Amino acid sequence: MSHFAYPCPDCRSTTDLHDPDCDFGGRSRSEIERAYTDVLAILSTGPLPATELRRRVPREWSPLHDGALARLRREQRVREDGDALEMLTPEERTEAISTPTHEPLRTVYERGTVPGCHDNGVFAMIAYYEMVGLSWEETRERVVEWLEESGAWARGGFEESDPKALVDDKRHVYEQGYGWKEKATAAKRVIERRA
Repeated sequence: MSHFAYPCPDCRSTTDLHDPDCDFGGRSRSEIERAYTDVLAILSTGPLPATELRRRVPREWSPLHDGALARLRREQRVREDGDALEMLTPEERTEAISTPTHEPLRTVYERGTVPGCHDNGVFAMIAYYEMVGLSWEETRERVVEWLEESGAWARGGFEESDPKALVDDKRHVYEQGYGWKEKATAAKRVIERRA
C-alpha cells in the first residue's frame, strides 16, 4: 500500500498550493503535517475518546486538527469503536477499503456497470481507490478484478480488448486525483434504471 502523503484535509493537495475554495488555503504543508502527526502520535498509543484526544494534543486543538481527523476517518485509517477513536492496523485497513460501503459507490461495486455507464463506473472505482491511498498497481489490480467479478466486463460495451487495457486507459483519473462521487452517482442512476 502506498505511503500516506498528509493531504490537505479539504482539497487533498500535497503541496502548498490549495484549491481556490479550500477551507485551509494558505496553510503550509508543515502546519498540515503537524495536525496529522498530533492526532496520529496520540492515537498510536491506543484507543481514546475524542475528548481525551483533543485534550492531549500538545498545542491548541484547531479546525485543522478536526479536518485531519475527519480525513483519517474517511480514508479508513482511524475508526470509532464505541466511544473511542483508534487507528486501524494495515491489515484492518486493507480489509476496510476493499469493499466500498458508501452510496452511490456501493451499488456500482456490488452490481457492476452496464453499457451506458461503464466509463463513469470505472472512473469512480479508480478515483475511490486513489483517494483511500492505494498505489497505482494496487488500484489497477482491484479495478480489473472488480470488472471481472461484478460481471461488468462480460456485459460488453467496451472499446478496449481486455480489462487491463481499459484500466490502463484511465490512469489519468488516478494521477489527477479526481473525486469519485459525481461519477458514481451518474453510474448508479443508469444501473438502477436497467435493473
